[in-house]
Amino acid sequence: MKGKFPVDKFKELKTPFYYYDTELLRKTLRIMNEECARYDGFNIHYAVKANANPKILNIIYQSGLGADCVSGGEIQAAINAGFPANKIVYAGVGKSDWEINLGLEKEISCFNVESIEELKIINELAAKKNKTANVAFRINPNVGAHTHANITTGLAENKFGIAMNDLEEVMNIGHSLSNIHVTGLHFHIGSQILDMNDFKALCNRINELQDKLERQRVCVDSINVGGGLGIDYKHPNKVCIADFKSYFSTFHKHLRLRPGQQVHFELGRSVVAPCGSLITQVLYIKQGVSKQFCIVDAGMTDLIRPALYQAYHKIENITSEEQMETYDVVGPICESSDVFAKACDLNFCKRGDLIAIRSAGAYGEIMASQYNCRSLPCGYITEEL
Repeated sequence: MKGKFPVDKFKELKTPFYYYDTELLRKTLRIMNEECARYDGFNIHYAVKANANPKILNIIYQSGLGADCVSGGEIQAAINAGFPANKIVYAGVGKSDWEINLGLEKEISCFNVESIEELKIINELAAKKNKTANVAFRINPNVGAHTHANITTGLAENKFGIAMNDLEEVMNIGHSLSNIHVTGLHFHIGSQILDMNDFKALCNRINELQDKLERQRVCVDSINVGGGLGIDYKHPNKVCIADFKSYFSTFHKHLRLRPGQQVHFELGRSVVAPCGSLITQVLYIKQGVSKQFCIVDAGMTDLIRPALYQAYHKIENITSEEQMETYDVVGPICESSDVFAKACDLNFCKRGDLIAIRSAGAYGEIMASQYNCRSLPCGYITEEL
């Protein structure tokens, strides 16, 4: 079964472009919020890095989510979309001074701090503005996730976070700085995680750290568990919404919270990936020695995930109902890695056919580049067509 697309409208648009099914996005947000609301003290921040299209951001803001940002540009994009500053958290291993100052000026909710050096700089900049910065310490829990090596973030070998052995020292320094208010702990172990046991392992590690802090008579107001929930890339028409029920219930069951503690989640991919498709047009069908190539006008500049992560995306010919044939679907970029899929079964393709590369709403448009001097793809939502 293929996805439903306004193909006649698509034919009027210049390819390649991104199309976002806002009915699916709103349904995803509704179900996610319903599952989260089952548990007291659970709060969701949308991870802006997944997709910062202003129209998408505005819809997400309207659903009541906060924003998780990893740059000054994302902070500004979130504010422009309507997110209140007191629901914006800012993470990132390399925050520059102007980005920290922007967060201080806007009075964002929290800085997720990743090193002692960063903590001292935030205190110094806050003092110059006569402000107090709320901070949570991002702890590297050394918990592995069953996902691609390039998107794991919680191992000791990764650049992110503060080592667990340094937690006591960091806490002492944080409490000693006059322009710092320590509010919580922050964690994130990776992305595209489908095994709930990975999140259970994170809960167990957080429980250990909380017990250790409690023995030192230290209690924090909030626990930020990051995001990481994955989606089903293989069956976008059958399983179009992530398993939010299992995700939130796992943390409710295994995370031992202290009275009054708030839990924060930073979900991105599971919010926006299913609703987005990259629409591209067939340029040529090229017969190779042992295979045939479907050459399209989109490339790795428009969707880099297959080249960068060897990521799978379901691909459909949305203008053909003819017999199935096998193709390597490739783009025009002058790189051998510019391949969307090998040995992909599609309805018979010819020049001018429209191809949909599915589940591309996260880390698609936002990661596009102008390599080969190409134009950036446009992004359209349902209401515009």
